[in-house]
Amino acid sequence: MKSKKLGMLFVSFVLATVLFGCAKARDEDKTANLDTVLQNESKNMDEAETLENDEDVELVVWGAEEDEALLQQITESFQEEYKGQANFDITIAAQSEAGCKDVLLGDLEAGADVFAFADDQLNALVAAGALEPIENADQLKSECLPGAIEAASVADVLYAYPLTADNGYFLYYNKQYFNEEDVKTFDRILQIAEENKKRVTMDWSSAWYVYAFFGNTGLEVGLNDDGITNYCTWNGTDGDIKGVDVANAMLSIADSPAFLSTEESGFLEGIQDGSVIAGISGVWNAVAMKDTLGANYGAAKLPTYTCANRQIQMASFSGYKLIGVNAYSKQYVWASRLAEWITNEQNQQLRFEMRGQGPANANAAASASVQDSPAITALIEQSEFSCLQRIGNSFWDPVSAFATNMAAKNPGGKKLQEQLDTMVEGITAP
Repeated sequence: MKSKKLGMLFVSFVLATVLFGCAKARDEDKTANLDTVLQNESKNMDEAETLENDEDVELVVWGAEEDEALLQQITESFQEEYKGQANFDITIAAQSEAGCKDVLLGDLEAGADVFAFADDQLNALVAAGALEPIENADQLKSECLPGAIEAASVADVLYAYPLTADNGYFLYYNKQYFNEEDVKTFDRILQIAEENKKRVTMDWSSAWYVYAFFGNTGLEVGLNDDGITNYCTWNGTDGDIKGVDVANAMLSIADSPAFLSTEESGFLEGIQDGSVIAGISGVWNAVAMKDTLGANYGAAKLPTYTCANRQIQMASFSGYKLIGVNAYSKQYVWASRLAEWITNEQNQQLRFEMRGQGPANANAAASASVQDSPAITALIEQSEFSCLQRIGNSFWDPVSAFATNMAAKNPGGKKLQEQLDTMVEGITAP
């Protein structure tokens, strides 16, 4: 019995060994087959990637004419960064940031893939479906100045890439004629200019600048909840400062032989030929000011002006430039990458160095070179007295018409209250 049991055990052991060996062989076959499948999959992925790398990517970029050289440099570095991943054909076309919305919405599908625009156009672009929410919004929020993020958002949703944080205005002046105390009041600035038979400029044909006189008076203007029409009390007859007080203050400034209402070109020409020694403008003229005035180049927040027998701090609209990606772009992913590249820290620093424009990126804005800029310093000082520009389209023409007449010293002699009422009627028109 014992030998029979041993024999049976031996048979069982042999069978178990054979079965184990067969199972092991099957597992090895499966492993070998799996390796083959993975190798084939890897080969297929490599082939797919190779096909993707051969993709032709055509992109059109809209930017300010003055930014052409800068954008050329940026797009070249973008192509170098992504070299081998696609065949790029990037076209840069001049398009005013101020008029970008109107041109783009004329034909979205034919519009640029990537475009620069002023932040006050954001709501209309979003409403028209021209912009999609930014996917890496959290990253941008951690990298950019809070004001820039607010300007690029609608209902706390980020729709564009913040580019600059400097679309405002302040005072440029020639240090040969003024010290830091002199430029604190408009009265003193005009007095010194009169004594030296020079000029002080501001563009009263632009409602954007005219806001400076009304912004800190208690008289209000803004966008209604419909996002289209405006409310306005600039013709107010109650309160400490009335609309006619502001109008009279403007007439008093216009009456000075030193004052000149002129557009940007007139300001720059005057600085360059020496006839203008102070003027209100923005950072886009910083490089020209530095090149022209050298050590005499000065900048400061806006001065106060005399209104209703008191000094009123001049206000300003604050604004930001943004980069948008056309929701109808046929190369939306690559367009988004380019928009992010244009607005990264390195290229915002480059923009400051080449164009003197203040960065929206927090690290770039905190750099020593930016902090040492007279124009950026002046803009930061003025920011305390500025607000985001959120105004409907009916604001611009009525204000321009009113202020142009003030600059001409009201030649028809029409009552100021009537002119203010007409202006406000136009501003608040549907």
